[in-house]
Amino acid sequence: MTTVALVEDHRLVREGIRVLLERAPGIEVVGEAATAEEAFELVERTKPQVALVDLTLGDADGVTLIRGLVVRYPDTRTIALTMHRNGETVREALLAGASGYVVKGASRADLLAAIAAVARGEQYVHSTVAGIVVSDSLRWLRHGERLSPREREVLRLVADGRTAPEAALVLGISAHTVRRHLSNLSAKLGVAGRAGLTRYAVEHGLTSDRN
Repeated sequence: MTTVALVEDHRLVREGIRVLLERAPGIEVVGEAATAEEAFELVERTKPQVALVDLTLGDADGVTLIRGLVVRYPDTRTIALTMHRNGETVREALLAGASGYVVKGASRADLLAAIAAVARGEQYVHSTVAGIVVSDSLRWLRHGERLSPREREVLRLVADGRTAPEAALVLGISAHTVRRHLSNLSAKLGVAGRAGLTRYAVEHGLTSDRN
């Protein structure tokens, strides 16, 4: 029996997914959460094998939540369940530690296959976004690229002295997402804080040309 926790802030969507899962043999839904706080409490209490996590929660950034769950509860493997198909979101979710990525609108069979694979300790990426992962892997192998285009943009703005909300306004994304990029950049580059990121940007010619 595979135990599953469901984190989704839209009640109708959450209930629909629960019904779908409860009809599948070998799956037990141990609980639901609508917020990040509820998600941590649910996983702490039930210790599920798999947590399905929506990336667009009302009170928090889903990628940040996944990172926190992975750190605090390494025995619970996470699957990002989201409407987002863009490369940047896929990359960020997987870098945060998600073991699976499934888009909403996937078939029941795809979702069940993802849960089964992740519960076995494998990785699962839905076919509609798998090409992004392959492209990233090839780019790393061929060019050794360390930063995505969006990460470079965030790094330049930070080096220019922009705050997270200011950078978010320039890039047309949320401040949550900017802070997530900063956390990923610190981990990826092995530097700490804004000062470390700024120093890295200056040393590697990643600042803007403006005075």
